[in-house]
Amino acid sequence: MPDKDPIASFSFYVEVQGKLVGRFQEVSGLGSESEVIEYKASDKGGAELVHKVPGRLKWTDIVLKRGITDDMDIWDWRKEIEDGRVEGARRNGSIVMYGQDNKEVARWNFVNGWPSKVSGPSLSAKTNEIGIEELTIVHEGLKRAK
Repeated sequence: MPDKDPIASFSFYVEVQGKLVGRFQEVSGLGSESEVIEYKASDKGGAELVHKVPGRLKWTDIVLKRGITDDMDIWDWRKEIEDGRVEGARRNGSIVMYGQDNKEVARWNFVNGWPSKVSGPSLSAKTNEIGIEELTIVHEGLKRAK
């Protein structure tokens, strides 16, 4: 099998409920982990053995960062949580990565996600930087679909 070149990570979009939410500058948290359970036992000779087995599965929170615009979509979504409408705010979505030819090369789908945190940019008249807003999505499952 020939080696494949790694994919550049500069072109990706976020979809929620099949609708394009936008392009983000940075995405992190595309993963899962298992808690580790250790238990001790002894072999026939009395030597102590430590066995490690997988415990509870945990999903990493997805953190998205983008340059702030006049689009209020993530703020409106967070407002649903602030107003106590949690069930209505749960949404399925995808992080979709594109190659240099603008074709989809990877996709991560999350289930029952909702915004646990949203924050606006740090503002300073002393800099010449774009303001960055951040969205944290907690969810009940993530799968790499492509």
